[in-house]
Amino acid sequence: MTNTHQRPVIAITSGEPAGIGPELMAYINPRDFAARLVIIGDRDLIHARAAKIKRPLKLKDYRPDATAVPDTLEILHRPLNVPALAGQLEAGNAAYVLDLLNHACDGCIRGEFDAMVTAPIQKDIINQSGVHFSGHTEYLAERSGAELPVMLLATPTLRVALATTHLPLSQVPAAINADVLTRIIRILHHDLSLKFAIQRPHIKVCGLNPHAGENGYLGREEIDIIIPVINNMQQQGIHVSGPYPADTVFTRESLKDADAILAMYHDQGLPVLKHAGFNHAINTTLGLPIIRTSVDHGTALHLAETGKAIPDSLFAAIHSAIVQSRAIQASGR
Repeated sequence: MTNTHQRPVIAITSGEPAGIGPELMAYINPRDFAARLVIIGDRDLIHARAAKIKRPLKLKDYRPDATAVPDTLEILHRPLNVPALAGQLEAGNAAYVLDLLNHACDGCIRGEFDAMVTAPIQKDIINQSGVHFSGHTEYLAERSGAELPVMLLATPTLRVALATTHLPLSQVPAAINADVLTRIIRILHHDLSLKFAIQRPHIKVCGLNPHAGENGYLGREEIDIIIPVINNMQQQGIHVSGPYPADTVFTRESLKDADAILAMYHDQGLPVLKHAGFNHAINTTLGLPIIRTSVDHGTALHLAETGKAIPDSLFAAIHSAIVQSRAIQASGR
């Protein structure tokens, strides 16, 4: 994974063509980023959306063997399967959306790109096309051969990782076991150290049940699974503590000495994070052999072509991809 480029090369997928992803590309000013930025998507679609929202956009065709031109956005053109209309999902373009991910992911694996940044996609329309798709996280893990991806959401002041991701709430307890939690904590510790350059990161673990089970009165998952895993990880030198009740671990005082919070399920941790930093939050997939960051919002079909989309999360995701690339380069790994 060692970065050998003088400036990180970041691939940016333009996302669901009916949503705000294509027009978000028009807000990127390459002079704001210390990297070579390569958009992957349909050139004509992106130009059309930029014109619609009255954002001037100049794109240079990307060639991996060409010398990068400073302060220039490049594009790896991938044509739409069928015409795309703003706000109108089309199952015929599901394969196009996956093609963007495949090019970015494969390019990262072979070292052509140092990281990938993803604009939002629409999971339901991909599934309607006949392809089982539960999300970027799981898809990229399978594509890159990663056994266990870990979703980490971050704002400038808070990081929240998830023990389970896109599962119905009824399936969460069965999905939490000692082996999975152990592996997740190890991945979180490893990637916070490597990709975020945090020495001995402190991970605070949430309980699954209200009041972290209240000594078994409100559930035994903490006693039977979570506490033994935490004790075992501590014995191995990993700075992890808990389990903490989720209704108090996110207080300002509790967060002072935490580098990341490990929540047990999606809606235990993410509402707090999005309240703290919506439009500035990003998603990073840990446990992959590549760097992947993403916006932390959806396709916003109702905002497509209105000029009201806010690009701050995209900017934050690009900056984080650059920082992580630099951290890996500095580590020599």
